[in-house]
Amino acid sequence: MATLPYFDCDPMFCPKCGAILPVLGTKGGIVCVVCKFEIDIDVMEEVVVKYTVEFNNRSDYIEEQQLKSAQSKTEGPLVERKCPKCGNDTMSYASLQLRSADEGQTIFYTCTKCQHKETENS
Repeated sequence: MATLPYFDCDPMFCPKCGAILPVLGTKGGIVCVVCKFEIDIDVMEEVVVKYTVEFNNRSDYIEEQQLKSAQSKTEGPLVERKCPKCGNDTMSYASLQLRSADEGQTIFYTCTKCQHKETENS
């Protein structure tokens, strides 16, 4: 069995071939199912995993919450498109294949402010 002093890669992946390692069994170490590389259980106990957490600044968080709020009131994903009725810059959309298969889909846009609806054949 290989005895590595530490993993210089993610401990969930084989250090030799990069395949995902199987779950640790009740006995013995871990054997890679792809390249048959064996890792001793003692090596796995020494593995230290470090995570970095990054926080968004407050203005990004507020913008994200406003977008989520707007999306919850709409029917589908949002796109930057100007509403011809009220001038709002955000509309939601949905697409359907209403015509024959060799023709484009029909896209339905809905204004997030005034709920004006329009269609576009692409």
